[in-house]
Amino acid sequence: MFLRKFILDLLRKRKQMTRFRQEPLAAEVAEVLAIQALGFIAQDEERLGRFLALTGMGPSEIRQAASDRHFLAGVLDYLSGDENLLLAFAGHASVDPGTVAIARRALAEAGGENGGNA
Repeated sequence: MFLRKFILDLLRKRKQMTRFRQEPLAAEVAEVLAIQALGFIAQDEERLGRFLALTGMGPSEIRQAASDRHFLAGVLDYLSGDENLLLAFAGHASVDPGTVAIARRALAEAGGENGGNA
């Protein structure tokens, strides 16, 4: 599926980016985790179908939105709203489920929510 290819390409590009960025490293790490979460959702047709239905977005719109920190924070919110999905992703990504909430907060603050800088 082209969405999976897009996510993998985006992860490769992230690895090639320079280490010297204006945004905090925590936000970069959070972005990668959110993109991994999006890839996890896209790996299963049922999960992807539910995500697309709830967001009202199509695959091409998700492709564009995947570079937006607010959207990525929303992906992590979506995961956090379904405990079974959250635990499945956490196991898949080998992260503590609480890390998803921490990453969501980092994206929100880096994206300008909660008094953070845009």
